[in-house]
Amino acid sequence: MSVKKHDLFINGQWVKPASGQYVTIKNPANGVEVAAAAKGSVADVDKAVAAARKAFGPWSAKTASVRADYLYALENLLVRDKEKLATIITSEMGKPIAEARVEVDFAAGLLRFAAENTRRLQGEIIPGEREGEKILIDRVPHGVVGAITAWNFPLALCARKIGPALAAGNTIVVKPHELSPLSAMALAALAQEAGLPEGVLNMVTGDGPDVGVPLVAHPNVPFITMTGSTPAGKKIMAAAAEHLKEVRLELGGKAPFIVMDDADIEAAIEAAVSARFFNGGQVCTANERTYVHEAVYDQFAKSLRARVEKLKVGDPMQEGTDMGPKVSLAELEKVDAMVQKAIAQGAKLELGGHRLTGGQYDHGTYYAPTLLSNVTHGMDIVHNEVFGPVLSLLKVRDFDEALRLANESQYGLSAYLFTKDLARVLRMTRELEFGEVYVNRGAGEEPQGFHHGYKNSGLGGEDGQHGLEAYVQTKTIYLNA
Repeated sequence: MSVKKHDLFINGQWVKPASGQYVTIKNPANGVEVAAAAKGSVADVDKAVAAARKAFGPWSAKTASVRADYLYALENLLVRDKEKLATIITSEMGKPIAEARVEVDFAAGLLRFAAENTRRLQGEIIPGEREGEKILIDRVPHGVVGAITAWNFPLALCARKIGPALAAGNTIVVKPHELSPLSAMALAALAQEAGLPEGVLNMVTGDGPDVGVPLVAHPNVPFITMTGSTPAGKKIMAAAAEHLKEVRLELGGKAPFIVMDDADIEAAIEAAVSARFFNGGQVCTANERTYVHEAVYDQFAKSLRARVEKLKVGDPMQEGTDMGPKVSLAELEKVDAMVQKAIAQGAKLELGGHRLTGGQYDHGTYYAPTLLSNVTHGMDIVHNEVFGPVLSLLKVRDFDEALRLANESQYGLSAYLFTKDLARVLRMTRELEFGEVYVNRGAGEEPQGFHHGYKNSGLGGEDGQHGLEAYVQTKTIYLNA
């Protein structure tokens, strides 16, 4: 049977790529071809940007309430098609269906927040120095937004960029990741059903060199927002410099998970496992290095091992599956190489450490949930982002050492702290060099929060009022009669 071919979504219409070529998308759980996505090119990017630029004037002139109504309509359609969208997400990137439903809910929440806050992009009025003068600080949209998303949350990351961009009065051209573009195209179809005006939202599928690079370099795209790896983000920033574009980058992470001697151990274990193995560890906020106080280390390690052993790895479409496959063979091999190097450097393999084979595993890219103990801070695996189901366990003497080691990282996105000591929590707020910290809870940012990192984890941020305000620029007006 031939798979369904997905065209590009440009100017409110489904159009064939200039190349005439399509790329097959395979289900990482079983290797089955599920669909084909158009292979876009610079010609398609030019067409999409032209459509977005033409639509910008009429769209930005609409009242905030009208723009909000379109976003509410799109949100309602996501909620209506929750199961269908979750199935698409699972089939294209392999996360368990229960987690895919969570992603759809999060995507809907992001659109809802954007819709609710279209009228909260407020300006300022300042007294002038001349008699009768007022100084107005207005907030106006940038124009055409170029958005590049990652493969690990293919629907939510699109919603995270589309919602605030449109709420602020911009139009947008989105490049979904080539490994998982199908849920993004399903979102475009829902936008069409919601009656979004032509050219306001455009989707161009394809790879980085053919679509991402020309989108970033396009002279008529003044604002770039990207979620992806740190190396890719640095290249985008360099390319955007030619036209002095404003750039927002949400990049890699190496989250420390700190467990102190007074922590609720059972709660910390549940959070550590969830924050590491959710979505197969393919999350930028994942628990990448677990620092445990020496007083509770043995107890924590024993219970942690028992909890990881219970994880069910298998068909992501089956209810009750805890972990599905890695998104691709290349990603699996990268993770395995990091694990083997850690073992060679002295880490002790407690669980996993290999690709799963036999039966259903032979047709997918499954990696066993892996637990490493005796990990020391000098090992490569402590400093390089794993982005896979590997939990590294490290022992610390006290809170001072935990903070010091946590901060010795090129990344600064997310961190976790489990303690009942308010003094430690307050000290953490001053000294921990991360943009987002979860205290006595597991992972999961909220639409009304602000998701942002320091150092090599990116520039700017997403979500909440601060994220929304990134999609506008200020205009200062010295007003005289």
